[in-house]
Amino acid sequence: VQLQAYGGGLVQPGGSLRLTCETSGFTFSTTHMGWYRQAPGKQREFVATIATTDRTIYADSVKGRFTASRDNQKNAAYLQMNNLKPEDTGIYYCNRQRIGQYTIPYDQWGQGTLVTVSS
Repeated sequence: VQLQAYGGGLVQPGGSLRLTCETSGFTFSTTHMGWYRQAPGKQREFVATIATTDRTIYADSVKGRFTASRDNQKNAAYLQMNNLKPEDTGIYYCNRQRIGQYTIPYDQWGQGTLVTVSS
């Protein structure tokens, strides 16, 4: 299983970024995909899920600002992040959610991408 997140960077508060998660090694179309982040000095936390049905689930802290999506033809997931806040700063990861689960990921983590929101 390969999970590669990219698209992070430095952005000012109120700005936007779009993260991409490229995957391989599993059947993407039948797998719920999740986005997680880890802020400096904090534990990794759930951000969003894009289910196989395109149903989305979001953490309260990002509702209305972030949008998760997927492209089964490209085996890729995306996270559009708008109106970014300094508290959104962290390393963002994508992962497979466990079978039948929407917010419980497998233990294998790929490389994340750093998002820094600062003026």
